[in-house]
Amino acid sequence: MGDPSGWMSTSGPGPTAANDVADRGEPQVARMYDYYLGGKDHFEADRLAAEEVLRTAPNSAKFARANRYFLQMVVEYLAREQGVDQFLDIGTGIPTKPNTHQVAQYHRPHARVLYTDNDPIVMTYAEALMTSTREGRVDYIEADLRRPQDILGHPCLAGPEPVFDLERPVAVCAVAIFHFVTDEHRPGELLRTIMEPMPSGSFLVLSHTTEDFDDAMKEAAEVYRRRKLPVRLRSGAEVEEIVSEAGLELLEPGVRPLSRWWPGRPARLAPIPLYSDAEASCYGLLARKP
Repeated sequence: MGDPSGWMSTSGPGPTAANDVADRGEPQVARMYDYYLGGKDHFEADRLAAEEVLRTAPNSAKFARANRYFLQMVVEYLAREQGVDQFLDIGTGIPTKPNTHQVAQYHRPHARVLYTDNDPIVMTYAEALMTSTREGRVDYIEADLRRPQDILGHPCLAGPEPVFDLERPVAVCAVAIFHFVTDEHRPGELLRTIMEPMPSGSFLVLSHTTEDFDDAMKEAAEVYRRRKLPVRLRSGAEVEEIVSEAGLELLEPGVRPLSRWWPGRPARLAPIPLYSDAEASCYGLLARKP
């Protein structure tokens, strides 16, 4: 199946676009993140860049693992405790188990999940995401957060058989992605645009890298910039301002370091070592649309 829309779906109508993922010697964010997590889906340029980041900021690998755990933990909370069964995962990255749909469908077998990313190699490996339960649905589209209409106007959301029922809450997951949105793209307005079509009672799950706890993160950000991968580290107050500008209400415990965001662990997830604020170097939050 071929189509320029770059769309895969377990519901049947979504075609797959052919993607050119040849190694052009330029690192990409999703593949570097895969390297931090111990994955295998990256090229030499990604490894070299990631290794330079790790030499500069050795905590970066722990940050990546803490982020994945944060995502899994909050998805479980929303599905199990809040009854959410619709998830939009923006900047999903290379598939890493358990994925958002696996956690959500464990608690809500009929849950529907839409993944998006702008790295062609993620589309190539997206078949690993296409493992929905019979009752549920999983879609993947190639789209860039900085062009929100590519997501919101896509046939899988705006077509005759959309992934989501926008009469009911949707959880938008933006984990470890907004620090790649620079100020010129107006992150608060961008987030407001993404959340605008979502119904009242929808949620936002967001994590964001910071230099507040580890000065080495500044140098790590420079490694990305030198490789034409813009990064904007933000303080806790700046992250909160983005959420406020988008018109969302922060839920407890507010904007907190990942190491202290949640007072316990959901029972299903295997324990992991607790990280310090400096090791995680990232804020997490859960917000709701009024």
